[in-house]
Amino acid sequence: MKYCDTNIKKYLYLNKEKIKIFFIVMDEQAKPNKIKTIRPETLEFIILYNQLRGKAFNGNAELAEALGFNSPSSITEIIKSRQNIDPEKLKIFKEKYSDFLLAKKNTAYSETSVAKRVFEGIPMYEIIATASGVEVYNDINDTRPVGHMNFPGIEECDFALPVWGHSMYPYLENGCWVALKIIHDKKILPGEVYYIEWGDYRMYKRLLVGDNDDEVIAHSDNVTEMVGSRLKYAPFVIKIEEIKKLCLVKDIHKKHNH
Repeated sequence: MKYCDTNIKKYLYLNKEKIKIFFIVMDEQAKPNKIKTIRPETLEFIILYNQLRGKAFNGNAELAEALGFNSPSSITEIIKSRQNIDPEKLKIFKEKYSDFLLAKKNTAYSETSVAKRVFEGIPMYEIIATASGVEVYNDINDTRPVGHMNFPGIEECDFALPVWGHSMYPYLENGCWVALKIIHDKKILPGEVYYIEWGDYRMYKRLLVGDNDDEVIAHSDNVTEMVGSRLKYAPFVIKIEEIKKLCLVKDIHKKHNH
């Protein structure tokens, strides 16, 4: 027995490379190969699978049951391009998750619409200020846009207005144009400059924290112009709930083309 064991060990030692190669070949042969020709419906299924996984279905087991496969491994074989999908199964898949596919299509359409809007630019309204101590503007809803402003950085803005008057000088100069973003939730960042519609007034002001939580202070940057011993553009308090429209000044341009 000892002689036999010694011969076996000697054989294994002398032929270890051959044995190693044999097992490598066997292992490679055991691995399933990818199919030579992937049909178009299989490619479509793989793309849709990756888009809808985690949204329309949670895993291969759930999807296999929905499509009538006997095992989740059938889905795995298709996704790894080892097997083509039956066209009838693809049809069932698209019918089963049609709502998700339609939602994705609508999202793509919406993104296209937004891209088109950004390409056209934001509308520019040429409103005119009245001659008073506080700038008052005509309602932009009563005017038509005179053109569109389009340049990088204002994609999220809603419209553009000119500046008339000197209350916000030097930050806003008379005649410049500003790109504005509507703040729907009325959340104010203290110290930022806003276009506000308040009562019968439309104006640009830097809004500061008021003494009460429901108030803000409308501050004018121009503190050099005086009327007697008083500031021409003195700060005043506004109730937040009385602000009809709040727009953040996002960008300023002194020249415009339309």
